[in-house]
Amino acid sequence: MTMLQSNTLTVHEQNGVVYYTFPAFDAVPFVRHGFSTRLGGVSEGIYESMNLSFTRGDDTTAVRENFNRFCTAIGVNHEHAVVSAQEHHTTIYNATAADRGRGVTRERGYTDIDGLITDEPNVVLFTQYADCVPLFFADPVRKVVGTSHAGWRGTAAQIGAVTVDRMAADYGCKREDILAGIAPSIGPCCFEVDAPVITEFQKLPFYDEGCYRPVGNDKALINLWEVNRRTLIEAGVKPEHITVTDLCTKCHPDVFWSHRVTGGQRGSLAGCIAIQE
Repeated sequence: MTMLQSNTLTVHEQNGVVYYTFPAFDAVPFVRHGFSTRLGGVSEGIYESMNLSFTRGDDTTAVRENFNRFCTAIGVNHEHAVVSAQEHHTTIYNATAADRGRGVTRERGYTDIDGLITDEPNVVLFTQYADCVPLFFADPVRKVVGTSHAGWRGTAAQIGAVTVDRMAADYGCKREDILAGIAPSIGPCCFEVDAPVITEFQKLPFYDEGCYRPVGNDKALINLWEVNRRTLIEAGVKPEHITVTDLCTKCHPDVFWSHRVTGGQRGSLAGCIAIQE
């Protein structure tokens, strides 16, 4: 199997399951994490093969097996998963052991959750993607982890800063201790938007020519990676503690699910992080 390499992330293969990790997170002994690909699952048809969403019409048994395979590959228990309920907002949920299984072995029981944080071991946080930006967080001092879903609306609303704020307020994290990762998503090469979307990004105080490239007809290519990176820095995360992907999901639809490539006929990727005892 030829695996797509990255200059900033590490690619892994475990029993056919291909996933990516951040080297800075790999160096933290208690953190288990990974960002999935399309490879290594059992789903069929338009969901082939590693689909990690129960809400897109795929066979439930296949999706549950996909969760089992992915979690086994990165060293966590799929029965301990807690899955977000994304609405492209900035609501962050504090997950605990009582939430284990939500979204995999039982109903979620909540809505409008785009970010998850925890300081409890063996609570496996999941957010889901197919072009939107996955954000990962780990505080190696306070032993806190999190993951947030940054679609363009969440990016413009600075969900990364909201997550950092919550980690500081709820768990006593020092912003300068927090590690952050921006995982594969639609890149600055491909995220073309029109004037109404551009207007939302222009409201950000740090938005300048480093965040976009005009392409004519009142359209631009926006660099969601850079906007999220600047958001995290403004929130107090050290620049050297932020790892930014170099892999675009739209450019590599054979490896990643891309909503824009498939027109919505697709499965979902997932970002996963946990504190492992």
